[in-house]
Amino acid sequence: MRRDVQAVLLILIGGALLRISLTDMYLRYVKDGLRPALLAAGVILLVVGLISVVRDGIQRQAKEPATEHASAHAAGSVDEQPVEPAGEDGHGHDHSAGPRAAWLLCLPVLALFLIAPPALGSYTASRSDNVVAKPAAASNDAGFPALPPGDPLPMTLADFLIRSVWDTTAPLKDRNVQLTGFVTPGKTPGTWYITRMVISCCAADAFARKIEVHGVAAPPTDSWVTVTGRWLPNGQTQADDAMPALTATRVDPIPTPREPYE
Repeated sequence: MRRDVQAVLLILIGGALLRISLTDMYLRYVKDGLRPALLAAGVILLVVGLISVVRDGIQRQAKEPATEHASAHAAGSVDEQPVEPAGEDGHGHDHSAGPRAAWLLCLPVLALFLIAPPALGSYTASRSDNVVAKPAAASNDAGFPALPPGDPLPMTLADFLIRSVWDTTAPLKDRNVQLTGFVTPGKTPGTWYITRMVISCCAADAFARKIEVHGVAAPPTDSWVTVTGRWLPNGQTQADDAMPALTATRVDPIPTPREPYE
């Protein structure tokens, strides 16, 4: 890869980072708090690329007169000088070019500019085990705090999972709750899950939180919904990989939220 092409590639990568970080698109791939880092990285790559383009252009203009003078001088003494091998180091190849694998850096740039991959959805969730880590409240004497009032009670999937799996006082019994997530088809026909993906840093470390939904036919896969219903005791408790269930009374489609991850 030529140096001027490398510089253009740096500009493209920097531009792609700025494009996603100046809009909400970056939330498909990283946590909200990483926006300043993305902006800084995009600006740095863009500036480095522009400096490289200008530097190479100046150097090329400076070399042209010298090359013409050297060619004229060499024409008069070509018989006196031995012919050097091609390449800058006399070995028949030019070390100024980068590795060909560097062209692979074009792929994510093209993806961001042309395709803009969506946030992780049902494909990833269906291949991820449910994760319900045991909270500290499940081990101390004070236990869990009381649930706030509300009918239905809006809850995150994390709160619902923890209370249904680890809270031995069964606070969700006979409570109407409201959960928001996307639709993931179940392993058997007719079953489905309301799902949220969770990331610590970026989409590469994502895992799924899923709740099995009963009583209502499955909406389209990957569609975002708000499910209203009640906890359905199914014996899935006291385990990190438990799969709680919910009997739904209502399912409302909603637009994709700004932040798709919990």
